[in-house]
Amino acid sequence: MPVTMHDVAARAGVSVKTVSNVVNRYPHVREETRERVQQAIDALGYRVNLTARNLRTQRTGMITLAVPELSLAYFAELADLVIQAADARGYTVLIEQTSASRQRETDVLRGRQQRVTDGLIFSPLELGQDDIELFDVPFPLVVLGERVFGAPADHVTMNNVEAARAATRHLIELGRRRIAVVGAHPGEVVGSAALRMRGYEQALADAGIPLDPALVGAAGPWHRKTGAETMGALLDSGVELDAVFALNDAMALGALHALHARRLEVPRDVALIGFDDVDDVRYSVPTISSVAPGREQIAATAVELLLARIESDGNGTPAPFKRVVPDSSIVGRESTGDVPEGGGERVVGVQPGSEGAVDSPP
Repeated sequence: MPVTMHDVAARAGVSVKTVSNVVNRYPHVREETRERVQQAIDALGYRVNLTARNLRTQRTGMITLAVPELSLAYFAELADLVIQAADARGYTVLIEQTSASRQRETDVLRGRQQRVTDGLIFSPLELGQDDIELFDVPFPLVVLGERVFGAPADHVTMNNVEAARAATRHLIELGRRRIAVVGAHPGEVVGSAALRMRGYEQALADAGIPLDPALVGAAGPWHRKTGAETMGALLDSGVELDAVFALNDAMALGALHALHARRLEVPRDVALIGFDDVDDVRYSVPTISSVAPGREQIAATAVELLLARIESDGNGTPAPFKRVVPDSSIVGRESTGDVPEGGGERVVGVQPGSEGAVDSPP
């Protein structure tokens, strides 16, 4: 005979309701009781009847994470962290890759996957501020990124301007004055490139360094290839530079390749810093300094906000939507001379995050 919840309750010496609370990961259970119930579950080999639970709660126990592309290390690492955070709460994550397609992003918001999942964590790339009405959806939604602000949803974003400002300021404090940018998107007003460029320009202004348009390298998609091509074009133009701020780590890796190809030594000839602090930059030669944007906090907060909406079941007055900006930090490595060769890494600056109601673009 299959083991039932009543069997677990009898062995643990608790009520069936307490077993249900533990199985469904309700927070208001004493730790001692939770451990006793879990021991009984393990001893008896009890397995939750997911079909029955889903019918009872009208939930699937699954959420969707929609991101532009998993080939970029940032999104792959973010997805891994979201999966871990959701798994700790008993949820499964379905991954939707939108491939930076406006149509696919629109389909995601129209609920194509909502027949099988309970809510959506969505990082748009092609949809923007003019599409804000599309984000008024009839299911729980958390928005990631910097394309849309003030949508009727919780929003977890990055400290882009201040983090980019701190990264540029760090290069200036190292004595660099001719700081190039790799990855600009000319004409962009809202988005990661625009916000990071704003921080770069503010840092130059703070230090009294004129902005030189010849040092701004535009790029399309933020990949290694575009980073190498943009860096190569800057070097081939003959512009004088002694440092590079790549607007993400993929382009930083591409820029490093182009610098090596031209026999320039990093950081002696050109210092280099990226953004995202993906795992790959710890294994380049030299290792690359980067902005750590609080990816772990982004994933954990997004899951927490989404599940709070899902598990509220629409009871009571909905909580105000939140915009959460995690802490970020500058991680210094060999590419900026912050550590000696083979010396690991060190945090050289922290930008505190914030939390508040979503109201308007920054």
